[in-house]
Amino acid sequence: MAYWKRKHTTLAAFLTAALTATLFTAPTHAKELAIWDQLQGTNPKGYVLLMRHALAPGVGDPENFNVNDCSTQRNLNEEGRQDARDIGQWLQRREVKILRVESSRWCRAKETAQLLNIGKVRPNKNLDSLFEESDLLNHPQTANIKKRIQSHRNTRGLLVFVGHFVNFQAVAGVSLDSGEGVLIKATPTGEFKVMGYSPKP
Repeated sequence: MAYWKRKHTTLAAFLTAALTATLFTAPTHAKELAIWDQLQGTNPKGYVLLMRHALAPGVGDPENFNVNDCSTQRNLNEEGRQDARDIGQWLQRREVKILRVESSRWCRAKETAQLLNIGKVRPNKNLDSLFEESDLLNHPQTANIKKRIQSHRNTRGLLVFVGHFVNFQAVAGVSLDSGEGVLIKATPTGEFKVMGYSPKP
């Protein structure tokens, strides 16, 4: 019963995030990938790519989850690994200057970030999954990632965060498929503007 309640609390958090994310504007479908043509070969200012980990079948993590032991976690399957490689190659062809790549400490996120092969991967506990949490919008991790995005507004180079569905929904008000990324920028007023997306695997 406790497990059932936790799942429904998390679902409620999903819906709350989607309904209350009013500080974000999304591009039209035609512009979702066009932004990458503009960024081709550049050292862009203020751009942040939030990418959900690639395909890892299942939901949540096993009861014996240990952040330091991949065998206790839900991990990428071979399709997910190939998707991550393909996405990384697509990003490499854009030749956009990468400032930094950070990922959740969860193995499926770390492996996705590593397989992108676009830079050294640094773990960031603020990107760790919030799946078991009930108040994602007001969670300290969400606040910390928002601060990082805002502080990046005048910095050159693409900042890449690899993490989880629930986290990025709370941060940017978007729902990402496995391996999908959303490109955002902070405005001078502190809002986040969705500039485009990376291709879905």
